[in-house]
Amino acid sequence: MAITVLITDDQPLIRAGFRMVLEEQGDIVVIGEASDGEEAVRLSLQLEPDVVLMDVRMPGIDGIEATRRIIERRPNAKVLVLTTFDVDEYVFSALRHGASGFLLKDARPADLVDAIRAVASGDAVVAPSATRRLLDAVAGHLPDGRSGPAAAVPELERLTDREREVLGLVAEGLSNTEIAAALFISEATVKSHVGRVLSKLGLRDRVPAVVFAYQVGLVPPPRP
Repeated sequence: MAITVLITDDQPLIRAGFRMVLEEQGDIVVIGEASDGEEAVRLSLQLEPDVVLMDVRMPGIDGIEATRRIIERRPNAKVLVLTTFDVDEYVFSALRHGASGFLLKDARPADLVDAIRAVASGDAVVAPSATRRLLDAVAGHLPDGRSGPAAAVPELERLTDREREVLGLVAEGLSNTEIAAALFISEATVKSHVGRVLSKLGLRDRVPAVVFAYQVGLVPPPRP
């Protein structure tokens, strides 16, 4: 089944460029375009796309508020944030409001396509380079100290040793394929482990899982 996409950007030429790239893919269908956040919310509720491509900075209702409204009304919606400015507070805020990932607008067309497929499937945040930038942003929002080892965190006690291991690799930015290779297990098994981790921790997807892993000290935050 094809992945349906709603493109949101206030610049017609950018929307046209995204549409041109996506319409070349046999498994992706663009079902609508929105020129601002308000229209994005309306069309998301009306068309129920699998993925919403969301520009962050737009006049009126920006991408952050639009993302919040979409996720509030469609909790399972997937929003892929597009930005010109790499990770900044706008992007970090969008992720906190439920965006499934982010990508730079100058990314290669292949990266855009891969990111849409990844977000639609729930198998990854977005491209590995974007995951790295997310981790750098997370590090800047964490306290410097740790009161104790990760094992002392009550939430982690719900996880098996293997699930902790998988969560740590997710937090390091590895895809399901890379985790499977590292642990010598199948991708299907990795996906099952990730699903159980999210369920046990009450997390929506891999974005809050990455943040959680760094917050509890399961993996050390990246430093410059």
